[in-house]
Amino acid sequence: MKSRLFIYISLVVDLSIAISKFVAAAITGSSSMTSEGIHSVIDAMSQLLLIWGIVTSRKKADSARPYGYGKELYFWSFIVSLVIFILGGCISFYEGLMRLEEPALEGSQAWNYSILGVAFLFTAVSLTSALKAFNKQRGNKPFWKAVRESKDPSTFIVLFGDVGDMLGLIVAFLGVFLGRMFHDPYYDGIASMAIGVIMIVISGLLISESKSLLMGEIIGRRTLRRVIALMKADDAIIKVKKHFSMYMGPEEVLLQLNTVFKDDLTTVQITDAIERITKIIQKEFPRIKQIYIEPVK
Repeated sequence: MKSRLFIYISLVVDLSIAISKFVAAAITGSSSMTSEGIHSVIDAMSQLLLIWGIVTSRKKADSARPYGYGKELYFWSFIVSLVIFILGGCISFYEGLMRLEEPALEGSQAWNYSILGVAFLFTAVSLTSALKAFNKQRGNKPFWKAVRESKDPSTFIVLFGDVGDMLGLIVAFLGVFLGRMFHDPYYDGIASMAIGVIMIVISGLLISESKSLLMGEIIGRRTLRRVIALMKADDAIIKVKKHFSMYMGPEEVLLQLNTVFKDDLTTVQITDAIERITKIIQKEFPRIKQIYIEPVK
């Protein structure tokens, strides 16, 4: 099982930053800092839900879930993408609108700058950790192709959450800085609305990827071609007529193969061939946990 340390790093970072941002917002009255605090709370909630999804997805199959609990991670990833980020984005956008209706410049902005600087450093640590985990997962694949083909949503959700944090911090800084520079509190409200938009855009991207995993993605064409080649290499097999596959979790695949066996084989010989071929496939592709080879005409 791959390390999930980057998720716990992100959780600790988000909780720490959220507290500091709300303290700065309470002292200075900055709308964009309030939005950034909400952003960090939302991120922390998303890490907790992902951790819960990972824990529950590791439960062993039972009579209630004969195919296992692997899709628990995909479900909670979808909830994080759909509800948490959109909710946080809408709250931030609304906070900005309220600030535009009641603009104000309060207190010393040194607090805002200090907290934003500290948050930037901590977020950089979390982003580096998530990016390292994602790069290890994607290998030599192009970035966007790796995101589309990834079967582990926890990695890219944390990564994009940290990217959103970085963008949000930059926008919050500009809102505070420009507001003070031009003595115009509207910049702060606009920054808060922009942070909300950033969160909603990221949510849209994550919803698309998480939905695809939840609905069921098939194994890659290269893997499938290799599996069929292994099947055909066995003397008992004539051809694979149809194939069905689905990712039940990042490291768990369900595979069904409708297979044409030679006519002169007995039931015992077919059974032995199925067991033999199953072991060969699983030895090369251990993530294919469940294989159903169905004899057909």
